Amino acid sequence: MEFPLKGKVALVAGATRGAGRGTAVALGEAGAVVYCTGRTTKGQTSDYRRPETIDETAAMVSAAGGTGIAVAVDHFNAPEVEALVRRIDHEHGRLDILVNDIWGGENLIQWNTPLWEHDLDGGLRMLHGAVDTHLVTSHFALPLLIRRPGGLVVEMTDGTREYNAAHYRLSAFYDLAKSAVLRLAFSQAEELKPYGCTAVALTPGWMRSEMMLEHYGVTEANWREAAATNAHFAAISESPRFVGRAVAALAADPDVHRRTGGSFSSGGLAQEYGFNDVDGSRPDCWRYLEEIQEAGLPADASGYR
Repeated sequence: MEFPLKGKVALVAGATRGAGRGTAVALGEAGAVVYCTGRTTKGQTSDYRRPETIDETAAMVSAAGGTGIAVAVDHFNAPEVEALVRRIDHEHGRLDILVNDIWGGENLIQWNTPLWEHDLDGGLRMLHGAVDTHLVTSHFALPLLIRRPGGLVVEMTDGTREYNAAHYRLSAFYDLAKSAVLRLAFSQAEELKPYGCTAVALTPGWMRSEMMLEHYGVTEANWREAAATNAHFAAISESPRFVGRAVAALAADPDVHRRTGGSFSSGGLAQEYGFNDVDGSRPDCWRYLEEIQEAGLPADASGYR
């Protein structure tokens, strides 16, 4: 088995569940050392009150072929993030991959609610969770990453730059949060250029996160049965590992710097790099959303996965 990222050190900030967990495990599949951070551990929980823990994620990374290291960190807390980076420096002396996937806003979303009716505290918390935490993490992590040319920063968001520029995304707060992360990737790319390092924005498609599976009353083993509730979800959804494999493909690409400042999707990169989802397919969700779902056509993934 090949491990193209063997010897590389990654930090997945926000690895408790969802895209963060999928990314951490995919980097483990490629042989990387992966620091998995989040607030929920075997001994403590967060305001999510969910069962997934970073300890589980780290164990999954190791089982996949890498080395998983769980570290409890609240990425709002600058001293905790600073201590994390000092630990990585002490233990490995390098950081090759930074994935900013901190979010924490699922329980704060109010769908299609105008700004003046949206809960203000929740909206601002959502915005700060998407932006402040990424800024804090990059502030402390980038000095370690730029020690060597070739470092990669991935800003995880929802929607490509092109899609979000033309579509209103749920609410003013959510829309701004996800667009700000796209711009943050571009800004970091400019600042990293003199050091030969790369920053990109990356979005999964319609992801089968733990919370989404729970919402539809299915599991990763029988997710297609969600067709009875939402045929489009059953047609085009993807596992969290899929976007993780996009990160791994970027990190293993010796010419990845040509992409710096860009915005990409898991499905789009799969077509270029040739990786598959866990079921062997290559779902191209964002193209499907525009050409099938938003066009009002019946669910049909033919040609899209």
